[in-house]
Amino acid sequence: MTKKIKGAILVNAYQRLEDAMYQPRRMSEEFAALGVETEILRNDFFPVSTGGKEGLHCGLKEYDFVVYFDKDKYVLQGLGEAGVPVFNSPRAIETCDDKMTTHLALSRAGIPMPNTLPGLLCYDPEEKIKNSTLDIVEMAFGFPVVVKESYGSLGKEVFLVHNRDQLRLALGKVKCRPHLIQEFVPTSAGRDLRVIVVGGKVLGGMLRIGGGNDFRSNIGAGGRGEPFAMPDRVAECALLAAKTIGLDYCGIDFLFGKDDGMLLCEVNSNAFFRTFESVTGINVARAYAEHILAKIAKKDSDSH
Repeated sequence: MTKKIKGAILVNAYQRLEDAMYQPRRMSEEFAALGVETEILRNDFFPVSTGGKEGLHCGLKEYDFVVYFDKDKYVLQGLGEAGVPVFNSPRAIETCDDKMTTHLALSRAGIPMPNTLPGLLCYDPEEKIKNSTLDIVEMAFGFPVVVKESYGSLGKEVFLVHNRDQLRLALGKVKCRPHLIQEFVPTSAGRDLRVIVVGGKVLGGMLRIGGGNDFRSNIGAGGRGEPFAMPDRVAECALLAAKTIGLDYCGIDFLFGKDDGMLLCEVNSNAFFRTFESVTGINVARAYAEHILAKIAKKDSDSH
């Protein structure tokens, strides 16, 4: 008798955004259509703990796999240590969760990216931003320049600064949190390209256009999406990025550089796909569900 597979779809304990909850519901629908039962669980029941007789306790070992739509790295690491198959993998999610770590991980892959400096981490809120720091940034990039926190999504905690005073203010806001400083790409202001990759295949591309005069293009920040026929070179870069980081599923954002060149800006291991499915007609959830089940089946086959 074929073993009945059961999976868990784990979402953040406090998540209420409709776009975020769309993903687990769509995945659950597609798994059901493929004959696989899943449960959507909030990450609020402390599924992992350490100490005691067990050393590591994991409350999700009854499941054959976990689709992890969260960024809580402690639970993520606990699932990995407990041997629970997680999609994406703990290491891949942690790499993508930190934007600077993403750039460092891809730095030797030959993928064009914006020039980026890791921010100087401060441990004393009373410390002032030094003029020498401003000098280095201004010499490296000029103005405008982008300052962003290393952690964050939906375009939040991203600042476009136009002069030295604004740079001092922005760096003062983020100095005690991991952050980065990045060249501004004016040819891509208010627009970028979102590419979805599943299981080593590019599903398609979506042009994201920001709302109003916002230099950001995030859908969650008021932007909109349109289908986009992506060049082969961009598809190759997207596949290379996903492979380098070890991602089963991701959304990769490219900026439009000079002379039709494209620059990889961010890689999202938990990219929202509601708008992407709507504007492209591509069933992202089905592709991801099929990939997960194929990978589970191969693992089971290899173990026998």
